[in-house]
Amino acid sequence: MQTDGQLVVVALGGNAIQKPGEKGTATEQRANIMGACRHLASLINKGYRLVLTHGNGPQVGSILLQNEASKDQVPAMPLDICGAQSQGFIGYMFQQSLRAAMAEHGLDLPVATVVTQTLVSTDDPDFSDPSKPIGPFYSEEEALVLAREKGFVVKEDAGRGWRRVVPSPDPLGIAERDAIRQLVDAGVVVIASGGGGIPVIEEEDGTLCGIEAVIDKDLAGERLAQDVGADGLMILTDVPRVAINFGAPDERALDRMTLAEAERYAAAGHFRAGSMKPKVLAGMRFVQSRADRWSVIAGLQSAEEAVDGRAGTRIVAG
Repeated sequence: MQTDGQLVVVALGGNAIQKPGEKGTATEQRANIMGACRHLASLINKGYRLVLTHGNGPQVGSILLQNEASKDQVPAMPLDICGAQSQGFIGYMFQQSLRAAMAEHGLDLPVATVVTQTLVSTDDPDFSDPSKPIGPFYSEEEALVLAREKGFVVKEDAGRGWRRVVPSPDPLGIAERDAIRQLVDAGVVVIASGGGGIPVIEEEDGTLCGIEAVIDKDLAGERLAQDVGADGLMILTDVPRVAINFGAPDERALDRMTLAEAERYAAAGHFRAGSMKPKVLAGMRFVQSRADRWSVIAGLQSAEEAVDGRAGTRIVAG
């Protein structure tokens, strides 16, 4: 496939940073990120221009735990600032690792992280019934105290304890899109919108204000891809393809899905919320936005094949 310098937004799943069962030490996360960056460097070596985005769930969870543990000595920070903190340190590790991985191909391109704000609306229905669990588990008594004293919304989480829940609104736009475009045009590999971006609302005077929420990173990655004028959207996760009847004896992996097929499968409940559903929705939205755009959902280990159409599940218009 001729790349023609195509611009691709790559959305990396949590397995690119922290794998199940790991403690999340800096050493573990650096090693995982370096492994992911070797795949990304191969794409850059093929001629693709990349903008990267990534998850931050475990990392923000750890920051919130640190807030809780030290609250009597250090003031706890609100969720938007915790998200910004995670973007910074994850971006730092990606910057170092990607430069090292590119050097293995003889490439020397600048890499920069943009602390990114994502615009949302308080009219989003998720603000009326928050559903995204974050942070540590509590007993029911502890959770009700937090609800009373701090105004948190708390819910029981699948028999594991009580947790704070926050809204997960739909992303409407990337506040830093012009800056990201300028960096891309200058030949910079950009890391942006980490963890879905920092949720912000726009006040009447045009100023931006952080809000307590969490944005799905795949949906935000799709919004980023549209806002920077990308040609392709590649969502890398921990499964090789999208499947229908997942986990059942008649499970079937898909190499290709038309928009009509994806809509039908989603309506039938084949894609779970918080897992494959937002990935498929993100891919559908991107393909719908312009006829010549492409989207693929694939395993991290097959990134090089997926971008060429030889692995993963490609979503096409028809």
